[in-house]
Amino acid sequence: MVIEHLIAKVGTRLTPTERRIAETVIADPTLLAFGSVSDLAERVGTSRPSIVRFATKLGFSGYPDLQSHAREGVSEQLSRPTERIRSHQRDAIPVRTDIADALEHVFEALPAEKAASLAAPIAGARHVWVLSGETSRAGAYALQSGLSMVRPAVQIVSEHAVGRELSSATPEDAAVVFDFARYRRHAITATRTLAAMGVPIIAITDGPLSPLATLTPHWCALRIPAVGPFDSSVPAVAAAELLVAAVVEKLGDTARDRLDRLEHLWQTTGTFFSE
Repeated sequence: MVIEHLIAKVGTRLTPTERRIAETVIADPTLLAFGSVSDLAERVGTSRPSIVRFATKLGFSGYPDLQSHAREGVSEQLSRPTERIRSHQRDAIPVRTDIADALEHVFEALPAEKAASLAAPIAGARHVWVLSGETSRAGAYALQSGLSMVRPAVQIVSEHAVGRELSSATPEDAAVVFDFARYRRHAITATRTLAAMGVPIIAITDGPLSPLATLTPHWCALRIPAVGPFDSSVPAVAAAELLVAAVVEKLGDTARDRLDRLEHLWQTTGTFFSE
């Protein structure tokens, strides 16, 4: 299991110091893979025993065991062009390259098997609830638009009517939530409520320290670059489109039949402009 997922499993039990260690490890995995306990402790500004306690909390016998695990994943990452790009100072990375890098990471975060596992509860749900924060709203709308054409009962949950709209949610449903730092309170609290009700959660977020990652095993982490003063919506939209495609694969003939009916309705009602 990758380090990010191990951290997510114990996220709510991490102390403030351990959260700083986790943030450092996620930001620079090579430090964990090839640095000493002292190197990591110095970078974080903590003690060697704190690093060892962090390793044991993740389920390892000690720092060497954790380091050995980390090296297995990092050796592959170091050969990727995206990691070479990331090794330069951020100020030197053009926005165009930064977005391209984040988009490439969407495909790394959602390979076919991962997308299929996230799509399974969506395809089989009685009702699909879609939640999001402000900067992730484009992903939520892309998901709702695509899903509603291949299956019924897909609804975006509006912030002002969370209680009313979710009062009928059941464990037979599924909820997909998009949110990245800074996390919106309504998205997190609504997702926690749904999880407590037994509703399966699929979270599209930005890492194992996200409050969403502690609520479900069904999550993926995207890299969200900045474009001027704002976070880019491109990764969230791309992830939504990959999820829709995976749901279509799961639904098979059901999705195709629904699209055929939609196409017929569009033609008979003159939905699309024609000379």
